[in-house]
Amino acid sequence: MPVYTYQVINPDGSDGETFQVQRAMSDPPLTEHPDTGQPVRRVFGKINVGGMYSEGATKARLSDQNLDRLGFTKYQKVGKGQYEKRAGQGPKNLGVD
Repeated sequence: MPVYTYQVINPDGSDGETFQVQRAMSDPPLTEHPDTGQPVRRVFGKINVGGMYSEGATKARLSDQNLDRLGFTKYQKVGKGQYEKRAGQGPKNLGVD
């Protein structure tokens, strides 16, 4: 069951405390706090949808193992003008002397 966020509406119309409650999607939205009976409104937050452009998917695509498998060479900076190979073909180190 999903977790919904609600906010108490104070008597002067200002925003009160927020709380979360687990409810079935088929249940109607709450209109009052389950414990105090104060009026409430549902608060909508951002959704998290994992897909092909999510942070996890991008991290997996750019992993050293995946880049090596696809034939790319990756160097990582280890010092001023010094680079170390992390994936692929080529010299182990690159650097400016």
